[in-house]
Amino acid sequence: MADMDDRSVARALIACLDLTNLNDDCTEADVAALCERAVTPEGKVAAICIWPRFVAFARPRLDSAIRIATVVNFPHGGDDVEAAKRETRAAVADGADEIDLVIAYRRLRDVDFVEAQVRELKAAAGTARLKTILETGEIGDPVLIRQAAEAALRGGADFLKTSTGKTRISATPEAATVLLEAIAGRGGMVGFKPAGGIKTFDDARGYRDLAEQICGAGWAIPERFRIGASGVLTDLLAVASGAARDGTRAGY
Repeated sequence: MADMDDRSVARALIACLDLTNLNDDCTEADVAALCERAVTPEGKVAAICIWPRFVAFARPRLDSAIRIATVVNFPHGGDDVEAAKRETRAAVADGADEIDLVIAYRRLRDVDFVEAQVRELKAAAGTARLKTILETGEIGDPVLIRQAAEAALRGGADFLKTSTGKTRISATPEAATVLLEAIAGRGGMVGFKPAGGIKTFDDARGYRDLAEQICGAGWAIPERFRIGASGVLTDLLAVASGAARDGTRAGY
């Protein structure tokens, strides 16, 4: 990625974006606007990420090349596996392509439970991709974050995701490093999604650079790397088009 100019990098980041609206007051009108915004003058985003209740509404309104991701066991990360399985099956039936599951991170010291939870939700998801949200900001301890990552990987997760974006601490480079090292240790076949607090081109580029540093040059493509965010698209579009930015730059 070092030989790419900023405009090319911004377009690559747009293609890796899970454009998100998980606001508590989200409406069908908001989801319709999200579907429209997902097709940009600089390319399409990878997916939209929305509440399960809007999946069936979004499906016919969204460009067929863009995936629908939705959340289950969200944001609390409870341990009712059967309830999460019902949510998952209903979302897939409604047209979800990807399921973002919050693991039972408060039960992390029982790694067998977390592994089994992921395995059962992976089965319930069928052909849909399973992204496991580890809520790394709440776990805090890098050793425990690594345990969560390994449990999710053993359970068959397709992606490791940092955060719900609903807690005080969301994605951090320290947590991202732990997850990416776990992924690299498994041959780099599982994806990575930082989420929460990613507001600028510089933030997003930092996570992509980190992913390629740990997992290898060319690794961070939409099949393996996603960015969970809502507001960052504005800055990515400004950089991609060469337009003036609002002057806000935040190092990741």
